[in-house]
Amino acid sequence: MKVDLEEGTVAALIAEVLARQRIPGATYRLQFHAGFTLRQAEALASYFNELGITDCYASPLFKARTGSSHGYDICDHSQLNPEIGSEIDFEAFTDALRDCGMGLILDVVPNHMSISSANAWWLDVLETGPSSPFAGYFDIDWHPVRPDLENKVLLPILEDQYGKVLESGKLRLIYEDGAFSIHYYDTKLPLAPRTYSRILEKAMERLDQVLSRENEHFQELLSILTALS
Repeated sequence: MKVDLEEGTVAALIAEVLARQRIPGATYRLQFHAGFTLRQAEALASYFNELGITDCYASPLFKARTGSSHGYDICDHSQLNPEIGSEIDFEAFTDALRDCGMGLILDVVPNHMSISSANAWWLDVLETGPSSPFAGYFDIDWHPVRPDLENKVLLPILEDQYGKVLESGKLRLIYEDGAFSIHYYDTKLPLAPRTYSRILEKAMERLDQVLSRENEHFQELLSILTALS
């Protein structure tokens, strides 16, 4: 069914839609970090209003690396950065802006992510490769020209040749929270679970010297190795 609207009615509808749109007139950018929090910004809302600012333009508010001064190295897009405040602080800040008739512009860019040990998505990709549910969130070429790099991530982080770094003891094997990883200074590199057997087989050789093969702990480790294989 076709509905014919009078010209005046169409104009009224357009005017109503435009009235609902918020078009910033003058913005002021706020750079949030541990030294400038949401509560501090809340206290300045009325001052910004007196200056004629219509909208505050906030730097990224999601959880970033500890000590980040800019907020673009995000580790978790599902929560606010605790260094700048809580959800209650955010609500208080937005309420203060609303009371002044001001708006808030959020800086949200999906590819602003921290490639660090603080990012659980990144660690999962390093651990499980292209099968990780987060693999698609990163711009990784899983099928490069070099066949030996198939389904791998090449990270140029070593200060010297691999052999020299290994011999210097700067690559440390760590076991924590039920998983193995290699630590290089502050960088954590999870090991692929399918490679655990290489570590556990060495442990079996040492364990065999102190425990009998009938020992429950020995049998448990043996069952884990069988499952991995």
